[in-house]
Amino acid sequence: MNYEFCLKTDPGLARENNEDSVAVDEPTRLAVLADGMGGYNAGEIASGMATTFIKSELGRWLAQAGRHANAREVRRAMEICVDNANRSIFNAANSNPQYSGMGTTLVVGVFQDARLMLGHIGDSRCYRMRAGEFAQITKDHSLLQEQMDAGLITPEQAATSSNKNLVTRALGVEDAVLLDVGEHRVEAGDLYLMCSDGLSDMLDDFAIARILAADASLQEKANQLIDAANANGGRDNISVLLARANTGSAKRGLISRLLGK
Repeated sequence: MNYEFCLKTDPGLARENNEDSVAVDEPTRLAVLADGMGGYNAGEIASGMATTFIKSELGRWLAQAGRHANAREVRRAMEICVDNANRSIFNAANSNPQYSGMGTTLVVGVFQDARLMLGHIGDSRCYRMRAGEFAQITKDHSLLQEQMDAGLITPEQAATSSNKNLVTRALGVEDAVLLDVGEHRVEAGDLYLMCSDGLSDMLDDFAIARILAADASLQEKANQLIDAANANGGRDNISVLLARANTGSAKRGLISRLLGK
């Protein structure tokens, strides 16, 4: 299985700085997205630390382990790298008053032939488009999600709630954090979208699916997602990371330039 990647981030229309960070290590098929939080530029620091650390450490392990590492080994490596990144951010926050309380969401994916090992923390998401079927394959760690799980509110009520951005789990906020990791089977033609809530809060599933299903390049899809989120208000930083699975001898696409930082 060959993979083509594309990523793009944009500050949106309401904020001057961008606290999102996205990265891909194409040789090891590692993709990372983080949405930072905190005062001053602390959110930007937290998300940048997360993507840089995980791309470096997990990317190095994957390069050494090769593509034949089994699911249990990859899961454990992801957990260890995320734990180390969490401690680094937590320690930085506690040693610098300006960074006090900083943290970040995280989505990290390792694509291995016909398998995706996907981990996440917080409310940044991963979606999959397969044969016209669109699905969210991560579950938010958020107050709204807990309320929906408990039957206290409906998804329709959640869509207009003022508590949209209250996460119940984040990287770097405490000295330990639990990474949710799932194993997913990949089929040829699958398209995966990782995104910050600056996209998912501005566009509903139907709007995202319509753009992903269109006959367009990954770069065009990324541009259209960002443009649509801004057209609907652009109230937060917007980041997207696309990964498309192909079979045969198709050349793996180069990462598009990271725009809008």
